[in-house]
Amino acid sequence: MGMLILGLVIFLGVHSTRIVAEGWRTAMIARLGAGAWKGLYALVSLVGLGLVVWGFGLARQQPVQWWAPPFAMRHVAWLLTAIAFILLAAAYVPRNAIKARLHHPMVLGVMFWAVAHLLANGNRAHVLLFGSFLVWAALSFRAARLRDRAAGTVYPAGTALGTALTVLVGMVAWGGVAFWAHGLLIGIRPV
Repeated sequence: MGMLILGLVIFLGVHSTRIVAEGWRTAMIARLGAGAWKGLYALVSLVGLGLVVWGFGLARQQPVQWWAPPFAMRHVAWLLTAIAFILLAAAYVPRNAIKARLHHPMVLGVMFWAVAHLLANGNRAHVLLFGSFLVWAALSFRAARLRDRAAGTVYPAGTALGTALTVLVGMVAWGGVAFWAHGLLIGIRPV
């Protein structure tokens, strides 16, 4: 469990600089340069992610069950993860109404993903992993909205084509993960 916690601290810590240390982040980018900052950020993120994956794998070998979720929560999780993938796609597909309305769909996607997994899993490692991501995503979304408000950020309006493409890309990605990649990478087939 210690590796999982260390990985979460590193991974979510580096991803929290805009939440807790925006001024320090700006100063570091000015001092190091944008490229060096991105490289350092990516390196630390990869180390943290590696520790999360390793630590979660270790924790799954000795599960501590806190509760047994009802079987129906699996169906709720499928729906919530489908929404999460659509929100993730909305962060990248240009000119979609989802991003125009929500402004930070990727972070909201992380929230849906985390809630889905918390509803469908009741062991300690899952609660720690997905609960940590849920708290981080909520704080990150709040900080991003406050930054937008302070900067007067205006997001371009979405189009019907951009929105339809977003939903299509999100659902295809969800299907690929739910029916194939999750089982291959995680060892659990959710569908």
